[in-house]
Amino acid sequence: MDVGLLGRAAAMFAVTNVDDLVLLAVFFGQAAGRRGALKVVAGQFLGFAAILAVSVAGALGAGLLPDGAVRWLGVLPVLLGIRAAWQAWNQDDDEPPPAAGVLGIATVCFANGGDNVGVYVPAFAATGPAGLVGYVVVFLAGVAVWCAAGRFLATRPGVARVLARWGHVLLPLVLIALGVLILLGAF
Repeated sequence: MDVGLLGRAAAMFAVTNVDDLVLLAVFFGQAAGRRGALKVVAGQFLGFAAILAVSVAGALGAGLLPDGAVRWLGVLPVLLGIRAAWQAWNQDDDEPPPAAGVLGIATVCFANGGDNVGVYVPAFAATGPAGLVGYVVVFLAGVAVWCAAGRFLATRPGVARVLARWGHVLLPLVLIALGVLILLGAF
């Protein structure tokens, strides 16, 4: 496998997924214990696997997404943000914050990375089968690195205090802002 291709794949992953670090830190900040952290990791991998599946299918000529359809994926994080805001608003002070489920995290990951499909499809199509495998392997390794980095950020005392105090407000704001930016085509 070409070392240059692996470097390009790692750089493409990092550039197209920087925004995921913020979301992962917020999700990990809200996750309770090891089980909650595993849900975040599972949701992130599931959502990113869906992005890869659509991108690979697109690269292989399936043409699953028509032009302009990707930005409408922004509706998903807006709706999830409104739901999270509603739950935070109606939550008793003694009640713990609602945990993000695997499917919710996967949906946010997919919607957030849906714009990446437009970048991945042409890159995947141009590399051939061996290059495609290289991209997929590097991207999945990148998801693991991003999960570790998001967990690291969420467990820093200063970040953890902010997330504990403001996470219930931050999550809906980040989700809604992300969705609006995707809808506007800002990514």
